[in-house]
Amino acid sequence: MEEVMTVGDALARFRSISSTSSIIPSNVPLLSAFFAFALAQFLKLFTTWYKEKRWDSRRLVASGGMPSSHSATVTALAAAIGLQEGLGGSAFAIALVLACVVMYDASGVRLHAGRQAELLNQIVCELPPEHPVSSVRPLRDSLGHTPLQVLAGSILGCIVAFLMRTSS
Repeated sequence: MEEVMTVGDALARFRSISSTSSIIPSNVPLLSAFFAFALAQFLKLFTTWYKEKRWDSRRLVASGGMPSSHSATVTALAAAIGLQEGLGGSAFAIALVLACVVMYDASGVRLHAGRQAELLNQIVCELPPEHPVSSVRPLRDSLGHTPLQVLAGSILGCIVAFLMRTSS
């Protein structure tokens, strides 16, 4: 004989499954990474104002600048995993390697690509107006981060992970 499930039974089962397997409230590493990213992007408004004495709302979504939101994100993720699961697990190892690659890329490859874009923009500006390249849209030159910006982002990520861990 087949078992019949009522609507009440289905709702009760759904509530019990959804309350125990919800990914958002219980995933501290994920929340730490997202919060560190958002906080770093928000802080860029103030560091830009301090440096340039102007408010630039585009900094909320732009790459580059102080602190590095990429570094804050991956460091918060690695630190939160390390605090939650310990430093000996494979999840922490993967997160740590990812963090190192992202921070190396931000302060190395992307920083130098941005500097090259800045130089190319300057060269294009000095071309005569009749040159075919003189009307090309300028390249984005705020791509990477200085080592200080990467360090600031990683410190921010560690602080966020620690605070998120102690608050949960």
